[in-house]
Amino acid sequence: MIKIVGLGPGSKESITVGTLEALKSSSRVLLRTKIHPTMKYIDEMGIKYETYDDRYETLDNFDEVYKSIAEDIIKKYEEFGTLVYAVPGHPLVAEKSVNNLIELCKVKNIEYKVLTAVSFVDVMMEALEIDPIEGLKVIDAFDVKNQVIDRRVGTIITQVYNKMITSEVKIYLSQFYNDEKEIYFVRAAGVDGEEIIRKIKLYELDRQEEIDYLTSVYVPKDYNNEYKDFYDLISIIEKLRSEDGCPWDREQTHESIKEEFIEEAYEVVDAINNKDDNNLVEELGDVLLHVVFHSIIGKEEGYFNENDIVKGICDKMIYRHPHVFGDISCENSNEVLKNWDELKKAEKGITSQSEAMKNIANALPALIKAHKVQEKAAKVGFDWDSVEPAMDKVLEELQEIKDVYKTKDQSKILEEVGDLFFSVVNVSRILDINPEFALKYTVDKFIRRFEFMEQLCVKRNFVFKDLPIEKLDELWDEAKKAENIKRIR
Repeated sequence: MIKIVGLGPGSKESITVGTLEALKSSSRVLLRTKIHPTMKYIDEMGIKYETYDDRYETLDNFDEVYKSIAEDIIKKYEEFGTLVYAVPGHPLVAEKSVNNLIELCKVKNIEYKVLTAVSFVDVMMEALEIDPIEGLKVIDAFDVKNQVIDRRVGTIITQVYNKMITSEVKIYLSQFYNDEKEIYFVRAAGVDGEEIIRKIKLYELDRQEEIDYLTSVYVPKDYNNEYKDFYDLISIIEKLRSEDGCPWDREQTHESIKEEFIEEAYEVVDAINNKDDNNLVEELGDVLLHVVFHSIIGKEEGYFNENDIVKGICDKMIYRHPHVFGDISCENSNEVLKNWDELKKAEKGITSQSEAMKNIANALPALIKAHKVQEKAAKVGFDWDSVEPAMDKVLEELQEIKDVYKTKDQSKILEEVGDLFFSVVNVSRILDINPEFALKYTVDKFIRRFEFMEQLCVKRNFVFKDLPIEKLDELWDEAKKAENIKRIR
C-alpha cells in the first residue's frame, strides 16, 4: 500500500497522530520537499526520509516535476513495497503530485490510502476568522489566469511564493477590484513565531518583503465593488422587472423591444466604423443589456434563462469548430467557412439551397438579405460568368419599370422596382462590393453635399426652398467640385 499523508501547514501541533504513526512505522518515507517548517520536528523525531527537492532543479517546470515524482513513487513501490509519501499541508489540497500519484495507482491497480490532515485552508480560516459557509474559493497562483473571480465569496490564493508570481496575481486581481481594495497578506499561517497577517491595499501586494513559499493571499468578498460583472447586470434587470422596480421595464416583452435590439446592433457598427473605443464599450453594453433583458423575460415565462443562452452558444461554437475542438483539419479560412456551412446545414436539417435561403433572417435589411441569397445561389453555379451581363440585366430591369410606371399598377411597379434593386445587388456582389456599405456611403455623401448646399445658401442669402431646380443643380455641382478638390488635397 502507498500511504499518502500531509504534514500540515507548518506547526507541529497540526500534524495528526495518524500521520506521525505512519511516518514512524514506515521503513521508507518519501517527501515532496524538505522545505517546510515541520521538518525540524520530523528530524527531532528521528524519522528517516528521502526528498524530491532535486527534481525542482533538474526539470523545466512544475508539471514535469510533479509527474516525475509520481512516476518515481510508483517505481519505488514496485521495487520495495509499502511506503509513505508525505507532502506539506493536506494531500488533496493544491497538491498536483498527489493527484498524479492517485491516477497512476488507479491505472496500475495499486492500493493507496490518503490520511486525514490539516490544510493551509484550515489555519487560514482560523487565523482570519473566515466561515466557509458564507462562500470561499481557493485558487492556485499558478492557475490564476484560468480562474474567474467571484467577488461575492472570499478568495484564497495559495502558492504566491515569489515576487514575480505575486505581481501576476496583483495584475489579475486588478481586473476585478480597484487598486484600493483591502486584502490580506498571509505568511506561515498557524506557525508560532512566523505567522504574518497584514491588511494591505491591492496595489501594495508585490511590495511586501516577506514573500516566500509560505505566502498566501486572502481577498474578502465584496458586494459593493465598482467593478460590475454579468451577474450584477442580471440582478439589475431583475430588480427593474420586479414589483417595486420600473413600470416601463415591467411592461416590456420580446416583441416590444425587438426593434431597439436591431438599432443597438447598428450603433455598435457605427462605433466600430468611427474607431471610437469608448463609444464601442457603451454600445456593446447596450446590446448585452438586450440579451440579458430577453433572458429575464424568458426566465419569467419559464421557457429559458441566461444559462440556456450561454450553454447554447458554447455548444454551437464547439460543434461548429471541429478543427479546434475535434479531429477535423482545416488549412485556411475558406475551408473553415465551407465546413461551417455544412455543419450548419446538418444542424438545422437543411437539404437544399432554397431551404438555406429561407433560413436567412427576414429581419435583415433587404440589401444584405439579397446579397446572401445570391451568394447561396452562386455556390451551386446559378450565377453570371462576368459582371457585364449583370450590368445589362440592370438596364433591362430599368426598362421594365419604364414600361409599367404609367399603368398605375402599384403591385407591378413594386415588383419591377424590387427586380431593379436585386439586379444592382448582383452587380455589387460580382464586383466584391458590399451593397449595404455602398449605399450607406452614397447616403453619407449625399448628406455632406446637401449640407454644403445649405451653407452656400446661408452665405449668399438664398432661401433654399425658394430656389428653382436649375439653381439647386448649380449648387450641387459646386458641392461636388469642392468635395473633389478636398479629396485631391
